[in-house]
Amino acid sequence: MKLDEFLSALWKRYVQIAPSAGKIRSLLEARGDTWVNDHIAFRTYDRSPIDLEALEPHLLAFGYKRYAPYAFEDKKIRAYGYLHPEAGRPRIFLSELETQKLSVGAQARIAELTAQIDAKVVGDPLVLNAGLLWQPPSRAVYQELLQESEYAGWVAANGLCANHFTVSVNELASFESLEGLLEFLQTEGFAMNTAGGLIKGTPEVLLEQGSTLADRRILELEGEATEITTCYVEFARRYQGFEGFVPASADKIFESTDSKGP
Repeated sequence: MKLDEFLSALWKRYVQIAPSAGKIRSLLEARGDTWVNDHIAFRTYDRSPIDLEALEPHLLAFGYKRYAPYAFEDKKIRAYGYLHPEAGRPRIFLSELETQKLSVGAQARIAELTAQIDAKVVGDPLVLNAGLLWQPPSRAVYQELLQESEYAGWVAANGLCANHFTVSVNELASFESLEGLLEFLQTEGFAMNTAGGLIKGTPEVLLEQGSTLADRRILELEGEATEITTCYVEFARRYQGFEGFVPASADKIFESTDSKGP
């Protein structure tokens, strides 16, 4: 599989479960702007066969290089950033939940899910776009995981897919600032993640970020219709050629999928 095919498949699934992304793209294009992807992010568990060690080779095979490690102690998450040597390719942010830091009960629930994974599926790069690799959890299990770790509940209900795409604000011609873009989208009815402020980061740390709140959909969990959060849109403005991520800001961006909403 070629990288362009992989990225196209990610986008196709992403807009299906996060239709607001398609609407935002249309709004930007109507203004003469182009949605250039700053980065794409994924979430997983640190459990074989879908931990970072197992998934990273797919990115490396596409030519990506590991850029930097990141740690989010409060959320029990670790991550790596990846860069591609070819200009115009989106950065990748691949994170995993450190499940060994959860309660014994939560670890057992996650182990029950990951035990269902067909290891053969993981050999295909599209495993990163596969969605659920296990039977949907019961509503009780989903709520249990969600209570302990929003991230844990999200992965249990959504599986593996692009958690968000990111608009590069630097490439937008009709907006001079991230603030102007976010205010425009708010007037268009999009709810924003305000955890830590509407804008996370500053020019001084060389990166400003903002994001919508995740879309929602109904998922049948053992016959029970349950509303879950899916994916969201991020917006990033970079300064002085900064290529990485700012952990303090990314920590708040994670809250875009908080099921409690605004």
